[in-house]
Amino acid sequence: MPEGPSIVLLCEAAARFKGHTVRKVSGNSRLDLARLEGRRVKAVRAWGKHFLLEFSNVSLRIHLLMFGSWRIDERKESPPRVSLHFDSGEMNFYACSVKLIEQPLDDVYDWRADVMNDAWDPKLARRKLKAAPALMVCDALLDQSIFSGVGNIVKNEVLFLTGVHPATRVGDLPPRKLTQLINQARLYSFQFLEWKRAFVLKQHWQVHTRRTCPQCGGPVSKRYMGTTNRRTFFCENCQVDYSLGHRDHVDGGGGQEG
Repeated sequence: MPEGPSIVLLCEAAARFKGHTVRKVSGNSRLDLARLEGRRVKAVRAWGKHFLLEFSNVSLRIHLLMFGSWRIDERKESPPRVSLHFDSGEMNFYACSVKLIEQPLDDVYDWRADVMNDAWDPKLARRKLKAAPALMVCDALLDQSIFSGVGNIVKNEVLFLTGVHPATRVGDLPPRKLTQLINQARLYSFQFLEWKRAFVLKQHWQVHTRRTCPQCGGPVSKRYMGTTNRRTFFCENCQVDYSLGHRDHVDGGGGQEG
């Protein structure tokens, strides 16, 4: 599933269509997207994993889900879900969720929850986490109302870098660890963006899909955890389950502070 940084890259690639008029819409979406024809793109935006094209009185939302993809000025062999044609090129989206949003985007989205957005508010994230003490941190990081844009890769890497076991309940995290987790979610997301832009993202993974912990040399565990039941990679030795009462363990995975 493309995470927030990947959608930022999509926005950068699509930015040249801002101010341009949609000449034709095609694709196998069941929505009636013909109403977008003749409309000018007012803004190209993102909220977490949502790619947004804003027009007058309506916006197009694309969610790439688990296996979605996009192409600009080129096409795949498979039919697109949505294809937008401009005088200056085209955008094609595949295997994605498509939605038309009638309300102003500022009324629909809280930009303060987006870890990649300038409006990101770590204090708001902290308040939301404090209100959900029983939530496992592996679920908390994937909660898009708290960490919009954070996906499974970022989750696994952030938990390792902060030395927190994924089964830890939010309410059992020491205050300093909670702060570190919040800050690292944003910091790593921007590192993810730069590494992906340079085509070296996988080279920087510490535990995601790895077999050996780079910190202690022990095995990396792989489990499907939390209510999200997502694939979770972690080191039993270096990541502390604070719900078991461990408070004096040194920072795992390098212990980076946000």
